[in-house]
Amino acid sequence: MAAPPSSRWPPRRVDALVTVVVVALGIGDSWVKPSSGLLTGLPTPVIAACAALVGATLWWRRRWPYLVADFVLVMHVVSFTPVALAVAMYTVGSLDRRLKVLIAYGVVGFAAGLVGLHGGLPTAGVREAAYSLAAIVGPLAVGYAVGVRRDLTATVQARVADLERENQLLDERARTEERAEIAREMHDVVGHRVSNMVLAAGALEVGSGGSEPETVRTAALIRSDGWQALEELREILGVLAPSRTAPGKSGTASGPEAEGVSDLVDHARERGQEVELRVDGHPETLPPAVQRALHRIVRESLTNASKYAPGATVRVEVDCRADGVHLKVVNTAPTGPPPVDLPSGGHGLVGMTERVTLLGGTLTAGPQDGGFLVSAVIPHRRGAP
Repeated sequence: MAAPPSSRWPPRRVDALVTVVVVALGIGDSWVKPSSGLLTGLPTPVIAACAALVGATLWWRRRWPYLVADFVLVMHVVSFTPVALAVAMYTVGSLDRRLKVLIAYGVVGFAAGLVGLHGGLPTAGVREAAYSLAAIVGPLAVGYAVGVRRDLTATVQARVADLERENQLLDERARTEERAEIAREMHDVVGHRVSNMVLAAGALEVGSGGSEPETVRTAALIRSDGWQALEELREILGVLAPSRTAPGKSGTASGPEAEGVSDLVDHARERGQEVELRVDGHPETLPPAVQRALHRIVRESLTNASKYAPGATVRVEVDCRADGVHLKVVNTAPTGPPPVDLPSGGHGLVGMTERVTLLGGTLTAGPQDGGFLVSAVIPHRRGAP
């Protein structure tokens, strides 16, 4: 059996309305004209009560369609109720796709109608028989057509849904292949270049023999930053193409979670930046995604200050509150022009904004008193994975 047809109204409300209308029509018809059933000799109130009983059974027509149809057929012989009979036949036709069942109901119903007409009206002829046939076969055929159309619509909708899912899978596969290609390019080009830089810095650090402390310190910073860049590149490759990267050592952390904000500030100070740090709360207990966002924002802000505001003082404030983490990175005006013309793609601020937005937070950035301010609010849930 097929499912009941969908409607703007709930099915129970539709059934209630149909039941009330059919009961009213049956009672009204019994009082307006004499009954044409077998019980013509009974008082009109009895015939009206039978018509009301037949109409009331339509309330259960969806739950027990065959039982209701059989009862209406029997009562059609007793009290002529064509409207209730039409509704019952329509319900059977719309819920059943077996032609033999529909034909059986049509034959039995037509025979019952003829018996009722002949018993109540001795002069009943072809016109009355045709009317009874139309009241039974017509609703059956209409219900069957509506049910078939509903099934076809459901089949088409299911097919469309399958095609949409298939297209989504194809798109996801294409994106996965594209990410894998990007990961290969980053590994083969960027990773190779950074590895050479780390090796060269290490060779410079060892080869100086301690004769030039400033050179040794600078080489150590380059090697440390290059090594950190390789670790972060490895993390990014793990997101783009997990199969290309090997898992880390058990019990050790890598990436932004391993290096906190204080470590970033220490590295910046080693490079000669004047950085002030104030931390309220415990950022190390925040979820990894929030820690990663803090790490990236602070690192990007310190890098931008070093590139575009040489000699400026940078103040980093991290405040862990109940509603989230409040971060502020502000630098004063630069004391001189940038020493070199560094390349910049302008994606740092966009990337920070997107990262904070994905976490449900807000980020604002802009000039302030000759310097630059980056302010972010990132909500968090304690104990979130």
